[in-house]
Amino acid sequence: MNWALIIIPISILAILLLAVGYYFNRLVVLGNRYQNAFSQIDVQLKRRYDLIPNLVECVKGYLGHEKGTLEAVASARNQAMAASRAAATKPGDAVAMEQLSQAEGALSGAVGRLIAVAESYPELKASQNMLGLQEELTTTENRVGFARQAFNDSVTAYNSQRQTFPCVLVASLCGFRDASLLQAATERERAAPEIKLD
Repeated sequence: MNWALIIIPISILAILLLAVGYYFNRLVVLGNRYQNAFSQIDVQLKRRYDLIPNLVECVKGYLGHEKGTLEAVASARNQAMAASRAAATKPGDAVAMEQLSQAEGALSGAVGRLIAVAESYPELKASQNMLGLQEELTTTENRVGFARQAFNDSVTAYNSQRQTFPCVLVASLCGFRDASLLQAATERERAAPEIKLD
């Protein structure tokens, strides 16, 4: 009996199984990383959603006749929270990421309009509560931006690994799909911030 005829096919099969196992595990690790990165975005978005009612309450007394602006902020916040919950159930899903981007863009626009209206009230503009809330909101927006960048970096690493050979074969066999980046939905988010020096 020629042992080479038995050992060579078994060795080739073992190498193939090890390669499949390695690439499968690599995709699982990278998938978990981008899901964790989305969780960090979710934490920062929840912080942002919690700050917005405080901001609205702070300006409500001054902006009684700006009821439409206040209602727009509340509505945009509710829509963004719903989109965030939906995206959290399936991070990386193209539809969920697009809906979250659009809802977040609408919320940013509504909050921006609220702050712009509040700027026309000198006593509100000088209020310590308003200044503190604006600072918290700015800090939170920065944290959201950093979390988005980390998420997109993780998604890019996952997609790059998934699309390279021979990993693409394992990904196709095991049902690993491309993940979608979280992108700015509006031109306002893409534009450079306007700086006002008073």
